Amino acid sequence: MEQHRTRTPHDGTRRGVPPPLPPQAARGGGGAGRTGSSSAARAGGPPRRPTASAAAVRPTGPPPIVQAVRRMPNPRLTGLGGGLFCGALMFALGCLDQLLFGASLTVYGVLFLPVCVVTAVWIRRGDLLTAPIVVPIAFAVGLLPVAESGQGISGRLMGLFTALATQAGWLYGGTLVAGSIATVRKIRLMNRRSTRNRPPV
Repeated sequence: MEQHRTRTPHDGTRRGVPPPLPPQAARGGGGAGRTGSSSAARAGGPPRRPTASAAAVRPTGPPPIVQAVRRMPNPRLTGLGGGLFCGALMFALGCLDQLLFGASLTVYGVLFLPVCVVTAVWIRRGDLLTAPIVVPIAFAVGLLPVAESGQGISGRLMGLFTALATQAGWLYGGTLVAGSIATVRKIRLMNRRSTRNRPPV
């Protein structure tokens, strides 16, 4: 009797033998391990500190207060314009004081100080000497709706003079503030002119 031979498979593999591994797996996954370790080191490692050069290059802006002051309007008033502005503003504040606070002279004096500051800052450089002159006139104009007045012109003038005498502290304080600001601006202007006209060394 003839015995039938068992044919061996011709697919290049033997039964019971696993197929060969790819080249990357045969190397032991070294590349993947290195990649994983490097990514893990990146993720879990300490953050990089900025170098001294990067910190030096980083721009530093002015303080917020300076930025707010620069954003404010900065008109330039002549001597006459500053007087009209200050007088009209004090008259409006006097009327507002009479309506809201019952003609309080203390409130009127407190409101007079910032008006003096704004007037002295907004007057142009050529008319700085007019700032301490127009401020007292504006104070008197604004007292018209605030001062107690009697009957007739004489009673109104008497009330105005009485208010000026009792509120002389606010009047002198506002005039001093306006004069100080004008003096500082004048000194700075003179220093700039002297520096500009100084011959180069």
